[in-house]
Amino acid sequence: MPKIHNFGAGPAKLPEEVYEVIRDELTNFKGTGISLMETSHRTPTYLKFNTEVQDIVRRLLNVPANYKILLLAGGGQGQFAAVPLNLISRTGTADYVVTGAWSALAAKEAKKYGKVNMVVPATDKYTGVPDQSTWNLDPNASYVHICGNETIHGVEFDFIPDTKGVPLVADMSSNFMSKKLDVSKFGVIYGGAQKNIGTSGVALVIVREDLLNQALPICPIILDWTANAKADSILNTPPMFAIYVMGKCLEWIEKKGGLDKMAELANKKASLIYDLIEQSNGFYYAPVAKDSRSKMNIPFRVGSAGGDEALEKEFLKGAEALGLIQLKGHRSVGGIRASIYNAVTVDEVEDLVKYMKEFYEKHAK
Repeated sequence: MPKIHNFGAGPAKLPEEVYEVIRDELTNFKGTGISLMETSHRTPTYLKFNTEVQDIVRRLLNVPANYKILLLAGGGQGQFAAVPLNLISRTGTADYVVTGAWSALAAKEAKKYGKVNMVVPATDKYTGVPDQSTWNLDPNASYVHICGNETIHGVEFDFIPDTKGVPLVADMSSNFMSKKLDVSKFGVIYGGAQKNIGTSGVALVIVREDLLNQALPICPIILDWTANAKADSILNTPPMFAIYVMGKCLEWIEKKGGLDKMAELANKKASLIYDLIEQSNGFYYAPVAKDSRSKMNIPFRVGSAGGDEALEKEFLKGAEALGLIQLKGHRSVGGIRASIYNAVTVDEVEDLVKYMKEFYEKHAK
């Protein structure tokens, strides 16, 4: 069997070094003689680890002191409800910049709790981030919400929007810890861990302290950022194993050179694939505008702009035979999608590009 190269969109590949650490510590967490999975979340050992995970997040992103770091259950989608429940009370309205399926779903969820202003015109074809000069921002909004990287459509912000003083909230589930970020430009950053920084089950939330103590009365305590901040993310039994895996992934990122190194590798990997697409004379087609192309999730079609489904099936079949797996595009858009998160190596991307070249040479007319 060929070595597996996992290009799945999430839960995604973990670094091999992290697997080694997990294997060694699975039944003996921090020298306790028992597994983390049977350790109380109130023990000094786990409390210390809880602090260590928050500290490494703060170091990697240079998080200012006036921000709280929360480790919460419910994943990124749980925060689609938590964001309006915690923030919309100030004015009762919020701005949503919809650039793909996930930000559309976040806006739909927010409508349950207040008025949502759609900043850009509705569309079912997401191919870029509209120029900010065309945005219809509401100065009365409680916050402005964006999705930093759309996993399904491959649309990524290459700038931080100017929201004229209104708190900026960003779902960064699929590009968290792939590059440096000026956290001070955001009111809240959140994301599920299962792309770049761990496995499913935990969401990382970074929230500015002045945005706490504003939750709607109907906000469940489990989604209340203020309650969770006061409890240091141990309001109830947290998703401890998912937090553990996230901590080990963050340690790995730091050891590998931090976010500058992750960004360098992300640029290199993405360029390998996009350059081949551009050189294929239309055989491979990337639908996203060049200034909005994701460095994490690269959707493309095979055979034509609309895709040749028979050819794409053959492409996927041939890829799997070589151990290049989970390349099928999301069911809502079809085609091919290569997700190249932090744990995916340059060598693995080079193997994919080699296969893409061979497939092109065999099938291009």
